[in-house]
Amino acid sequence: MWLGPEEVLVANALWVTERANPFFVLQRRRGHGRGGGLTGLLVGTLDVVLDSSARVAPYRILHQTQDSQVYWTVACGSSRKEITKHWEWLENNLLQTLSIFDNEEDITTFVKGKIHGIIAEENKNLQPQGDEDPGKFKEAELKMRKQFGMPEGEKLVNYYSCSYWKGRVPRQGWLYLTVNHLCFYSFLLGKEVSLVVQWVDVTRLEKNATLLFPESIRVDTRDQELFFSMFLNIGETFKLMEQLANLAMRQLLDNEGFLEDKAPPRPAQPHRNISALKRDLDARAKNEYYRAMFRLPRDERLDGHTSCTLWTPFNKLHIPGQMFISSNYICFASKEEDGCHLIIPLREVTIVEKADSSSVLPSPLSISTKNKMTFLFANLKDRDFLVERIADFLLKTSSKQPGDNSAGRKASVMDPAPESSQAPQEASEQPASPTASSGGCQSSLAQEAPTASQGLLKLFQRNAPVEDLGAKGAKEKMKEESWNIHFSEFGRGVCMYRTAKTRELVLKGIPEGLRGELWLLFSGAWNEMVTHPGYYAELVEKSTGRYSLATEEIERDLHRSMPEHPAFQNELGIAALRRVLTAYAFRNPTIGYCQAMNIVTSVLLLYGSEEEAFWLLVALCERMLPDYYNTRVVGALVDQGIFEELTRDFLPQLSEKMQDLGVIASISLSWFLTLFLSVMPFESAVVIVDCFFYEGIKVVLQLALAILDANMDQLLYCSDEGEAMTILGRYLDNVVNKQSVSPPIPHLHALLTSGDDPPEEVDIFDLLKVSYERFGSLRADDIEQMRFKQRLKVIQSLEDTAKRSVVRAIPGDIGFSVEELEDLYMVFKAKHLASQYWGSSRPTAVRRDPSLPYLEQYRIDASQFQELFASLTPWACGAHTPVLAGRMFRLLDRNKDSLINFKEFVTGMSGMYHGDLTDKLKVLYKLHLPPALNPEEAESALEAAHYFTEDSSSEASPLASDLDLYLPWEAQEALRQEEGEGAGNEDVQGKRGEEKGTSPPDYRHYLQMWAKEKEAQKETIKDLPKMNQEQFIELCKTLYNMFSEDSMEQDLYHAIATVASLLLRIGEVGKRFSAQPGRKPRDGAPGEDQPPAPDPPQDPAQELQPPAVGDPQAKAGGDTQLGKAPQESQVVGEGGGGEGLGSPSQRLSDDETKDDMSMSSYSVVSTGSLQCEDLADDTVLVGGEARSPSFPSRSGGSVDADWSISFEQILASILTESVLVNFFEKKMDIALKIKDQRRVERQFSSSSDHEHSGVSS
Repeated sequence: MWLGPEEVLVANALWVTERANPFFVLQRRRGHGRGGGLTGLLVGTLDVVLDSSARVAPYRILHQTQDSQVYWTVACGSSRKEITKHWEWLENNLLQTLSIFDNEEDITTFVKGKIHGIIAEENKNLQPQGDEDPGKFKEAELKMRKQFGMPEGEKLVNYYSCSYWKGRVPRQGWLYLTVNHLCFYSFLLGKEVSLVVQWVDVTRLEKNATLLFPESIRVDTRDQELFFSMFLNIGETFKLMEQLANLAMRQLLDNEGFLEDKAPPRPAQPHRNISALKRDLDARAKNEYYRAMFRLPRDERLDGHTSCTLWTPFNKLHIPGQMFISSNYICFASKEEDGCHLIIPLREVTIVEKADSSSVLPSPLSISTKNKMTFLFANLKDRDFLVERIADFLLKTSSKQPGDNSAGRKASVMDPAPESSQAPQEASEQPASPTASSGGCQSSLAQEAPTASQGLLKLFQRNAPVEDLGAKGAKEKMKEESWNIHFSEFGRGVCMYRTAKTRELVLKGIPEGLRGELWLLFSGAWNEMVTHPGYYAELVEKSTGRYSLATEEIERDLHRSMPEHPAFQNELGIAALRRVLTAYAFRNPTIGYCQAMNIVTSVLLLYGSEEEAFWLLVALCERMLPDYYNTRVVGALVDQGIFEELTRDFLPQLSEKMQDLGVIASISLSWFLTLFLSVMPFESAVVIVDCFFYEGIKVVLQLALAILDANMDQLLYCSDEGEAMTILGRYLDNVVNKQSVSPPIPHLHALLTSGDDPPEEVDIFDLLKVSYERFGSLRADDIEQMRFKQRLKVIQSLEDTAKRSVVRAIPGDIGFSVEELEDLYMVFKAKHLASQYWGSSRPTAVRRDPSLPYLEQYRIDASQFQELFASLTPWACGAHTPVLAGRMFRLLDRNKDSLINFKEFVTGMSGMYHGDLTDKLKVLYKLHLPPALNPEEAESALEAAHYFTEDSSSEASPLASDLDLYLPWEAQEALRQEEGEGAGNEDVQGKRGEEKGTSPPDYRHYLQMWAKEKEAQKETIKDLPKMNQEQFIELCKTLYNMFSEDSMEQDLYHAIATVASLLLRIGEVGKRFSAQPGRKPRDGAPGEDQPPAPDPPQDPAQELQPPAVGDPQAKAGGDTQLGKAPQESQVVGEGGGGEGLGSPSQRLSDDETKDDMSMSSYSVVSTGSLQCEDLADDTVLVGGEARSPSFPSRSGGSVDADWSISFEQILASILTESVLVNFFEKKMDIALKIKDQRRVERQFSSSSDHEHSGVSS
């Protein structure tokens, strides 16, 4: 590659000059190529340790002038061929021009200008738009691709200098982190280490420090443990590795989630040596952190953040923290975790005003909202720019408000304060109260059900006033008063200041009347609801009456959802629950419906309207409990792993006991999936839901630990899992809420009490208090870190389970061992994943659905199968291999969706590797019949298919065996053959008419055949249809190509020439039995032994005429091996000549003994005609020389449509040649081919130590 000219002061240090002229020098790096010795080893080591890009360019070209000692680099190359090309260009284009100049400075200026011009031209043509990667980084990416053989589509994210510990010896080198791989390269004193690990194979990734390994990063796969250390910035490296591994896990878990968020915003100023991808990943991480911290919608993108202070009127302080700005929100988070959080939706903003600066309050910014709250920020670094950004977002926000009086509500930026009084009071003082929710949806649903406007609890609770409830009522009144005071001090609605005081109130219990409102606020569901007016109503309308697997499961579970609550003992509550669950399944088909969603949703409906419950469910499933409610409950399993880890940390003495009993796995899923609603009395569990919406999963984990801690003494003495479950069940049954004002609801949890003393009641608020005191040190960041670590384990465990399930689903007679099947599965899966890495538009990437059965989750298309076939098949056919792979793919693709699953793939592989000669020949035979034979390869096969489509169903029949794929026309042909056998050729016409008139019996017979095939009968060779001449020629062509790389090549050629010549004559003999005198000329209908053919009607006498058939090998040679054609045609001549090419009558008498082999129970469909240009000049005519004058000659070179051959005849002929028998009976081992393929696919980490022997330089 051409380089921007840079000065080189010492041109010959570590370099050897190979070519020179007066203006340029071509040099080679010592230690590269031939020679090297000790100097070469030292130079190679220095290159790797000190300079990441030196090994990219072992060759370079310098510009020099005679009187100057300064050299200029103008080009570098990774190979001699590349650098020679540049050298020749310089000699041909510049030398003559440079000799004209008198001044050496002018020469140098001209050369530098010319090189810069070439580079600019190349960049204009090659560099994609938006590629900001600097030159140094592009060099490293080029090195990575060359060193590890990565395709262009594999993008480097970043690279770091570090040491890889091989045993106890550190190898200094370079770590390359790409989108899909972790790569490491080191060259140290002749020892080369090269590692490649796919991110999807990583099972463990952690930063640790031990005596053996100083501060290091550990990367585990299923096969090995890798340690990297001595990083300049280990924190940054580990964070990036985490992000890339997380993306890979997301890809395995959910392709749609993997593809979303593809284009996060890029910073305006690119940093040197940091790729655009690295910046994108950093932006993605910040987006996720921002959305999680403030519970914002998933499509919200962070625009920027800056440090500032916020004036908090409730305690008269300026709190330091960070201001975050995105397209729809301004948020603030204090430096202290419990200090203050604030969310200001831009839709609520009326004024953004720059106040006067002072020494006490520098750069203040005032923001006012519609409900007359004003927020004062100060100490803003770039206030003017910030105001511009907010103004831009406000303009976009006001234009997006549907149905609003936008002229009246447009926010004014830097306007005087009186403007705020003109803002319409659309939102009430309590914008998040259930009564103020979006009117569009309610108006349409209110006519149908009361649940459209209020929660079920209000509809079904008894009308007893709170005052009549005594102490409980008084307590409830106090709670409501506390919250009202809080609202007056901290604000109410979405713009409320959220502080430690807010948490205290939540932990004391949210009053029944405020529960729905505060759930919406704390979960972030309110923001999504008000920005999507009418969305729920549309979903309900679209999903009504729709049927799916999800709706069936919903119907089954509706009456199991809190059946003890009066609200769900009638159709009103059940119908509301049905609508919400069905609408969500319609919104998110990836999740659809999962058990436990019904229990959670029924509680949400008690405290909110249908629309509010729907948006709370969205917040729960898609943000607060990620991946909990998919088909594999991955999120719950991840948090279960966290729970086990926390148990080890906080309750070490109990942890081992619980692991032995296996209790944690049993209890945690039901606890986490339903937020304790299914295992605790309702009045108590709903308090946990209060805390969950405010604090997130942290509360659930703390509470679970507190429950184990409270029962530790009893659990330590348990003898089995059942006893431990009984103890925990009885404890949870007696967790009570003594402050609840709702009428008690009987808890239908399993009655686990044994009749002894009832356990002591536990107050839920006491339990929560203990959980915060004992385990309150948990932080959200720590939980996210643990989630990442556990997600690696869980998803890889699920992948292993999937692999075992798929392997178990493969029939036992397939021939491969379990280990071979597992290896094949990994190769197959890697090929599927490659389509997502480097081409997500492929059908395999688009169609992958993790909810499908394991066998259907990974599928490959024809081009991917072709690549695998070429590397794994024992039948290497050179240039003909892709054609054979295409036929095999069509044979295996039973449902015609252009994708095959692993079972179909293994079936195809097994057909080539296992079984005897007959089984392998059967596979080969089928590969040259429809549907394997492509209509483009055989023109008339398409016409035959069209003909039969008019008369029969187009359904494909099930298979009699894994490789048996027949179309309905074949079944009909079989019927006609069976009816025609033994009846004599005199009755052909009558039979044909009878068959045409009895279409229903054909279908009945087809159904009978289908039923028999369903019984999994063993396919016999008589079940195979006959092969016509075009198909036979294709078969011979394949065989010739297959033998081209064999050690017995010449013997095999001779044998197949003999067999082909023999079979051609057998076909001629068989043809005569289908052409009896008195038979009417063909009219296009299928005859007894003749398929429909495009040939014109022929005289019976003409049908007896032997055709001019091209030697199949000659045709093959025309495609692949023209050089061998003369020699091979001679072989064919010898093979055929021995049998005698005499007159037709002589030939007939010679072959009469083969009459019994010339008939088959199946007729054949012609699949094309042999074109004249397909025949090579050395074509051998079989029987062509002695043509009788009484038979008119047919058009030369066309395929004889009457000619056919059966599988039995081919098998019998091949059995006469021992060399062919040995070839097909030879045992082949697939293990080595799998190993090679896995290396190609980078399926497993490969490390290599190469000794570089050096010859003296």
